[in-house]
Parts: sequence; C-alpha cells; structure tokens
Amino acid sequence: MRVLKVFSPLLGLVLSVGFCANAWAGGSVTGTIKFDGKAPNFKVINMDADPICSAAHKDPVYPQTLLLGDGNTMGNVFVYVKSGLSKTDYSAPAEALVIDQKGCNYFPHVIGVMVGQKVKILNPDGTLHNVHVLSKVNQEFNMAMPKFRTEVEKSFDKAEFMFPVKCDVHPWMNAWMSVMPHPFFTVTKVDGKFEIKDLPTGTYEIEAWHEKLGTKTATVTITDGGTQTTDFTFSAPNKS
Repeated sequence: MRVLKVFSPLLGLVLSVGFCANAWAGGSVTGTIKFDGKAPNFKVINMDADPICSAAHKDPVYPQTLLLGDGNTMGNVFVYVKSGLSKTDYSAPAEALVIDQKGCNYFPHVIGVMVGQKVKILNPDGTLHNVHVLSKVNQEFNMAMPKFRTEVEKSFDKAEFMFPVKCDVHPWMNAWMSVMPHPFFTVTKVDGKFEIKDLPTGTYEIEAWHEKLGTKTATVTITDGGTQTTDFTFSAPNKS
C-alpha cells in the first residue's frame, strides 16, 4: 500500500497526460441534411418477375433514390472530406464492409469503402443475383451469384468516386459505390444526421453528394477537441 501511495501522484499525472493527448488529437464535423420541396411520387417496385423476390416483402417496396424521414431529413447522402487533408497514406480497416442483397435490394444503397478494404457481398435470397460493378478506374466486373453462392469477397485497389452497381437479373436493384483514399466519410441514415470524427486540425472542404440532386459543399476549420456543425439542404430541381 505504501508503494501505491508514493507513486499514485505520478501515475495520476501520466494518466492525465495520456487522456489529454487522446482527447485533443483532433476534432469532428457534424450536421443534418434535409430536403426542401415537394417529394416526387415514386412507383411501387414490381417484383412479380421473380416470385422469390416478391414473396420476401409484405409491404410495398419503393426505390431508395430519395429516402426521407420526419421533417424531410435525407438518408442515402454521402458526406466526405473532399480536400484539405495533408496525409495520403491511410490504412484500410481490417473489418470488411458488407453489402447485403436481402429481399432483392442492395443494402446499403450508397456505399463507401476504402482502397484495399475487403468487401463482403451476401446473397441470402435463395435466387440468382448478379453483381455488376460499373467502375472505370478499377476493373469492371459482372459476377453471378446463384442461390448456392451466398457470399463472395472483393476489394478495390484504386480510389474512384461514385460508380453504379446493379443486378442485370433484377433491373430495379441498384446502388452507388465510392472507393475512398481516406477514412473521413459517412452515409446518412433516414434521420439525415452525419458525423465525421478524428479529423486532424486544419481547414477542409466537406461535400455532400446525392445521386439525383447533385452536391453541396462547405468549408470548416477543425480545432483540437472541437466540433464544427454544418448543415446541408437539397432542393427539388426546377422544372423548365
């Protein structure tokens, strides 16, 4: 006990210094994305061509093109650091990103993955899917997944922003994928909220991307331990 009493002040100092170093290593940017205007009326997806697909849903299924929540918050918006990063050699996560085709739809609909990160594609439907990745910088591939092929793994070795993914068997199945050179990106859920954590101090251009409504950008300055808030609003295009 005497030893603990003698060294406890020093131990406390070491712990405090360690805590501060972690807490003040960088900052974050947060915000909410909303839609301004009248939302279009999307038609129900007709899955009758594949009885397995139609049997997987009790309720009508609509396209994921414009995903709105309470207060017109927007899901499926890709938010990322577009410029301002000084470091370029970020390591890919060891954990694979999962793309599920459950119910004959892609989940997630908007996908962000890092260069070199494993992508695990699942087919739990018991029917034929094919994953057609229409990349241009990375090699395009069109991979059949019969019902017995329930899982495959892929990866991308070059950065490439937003290319389509589709299923040629089920034409309503589509998604968007971005291969990123850094980890500072996220995709909003239906509540429209986003957070990009652990940004080094500095000034950055933040971009929000939507597959139909284009992009919105903002400039933020990150300080040690600080949180910057920037919201984005997308508007319905004017009909000429």
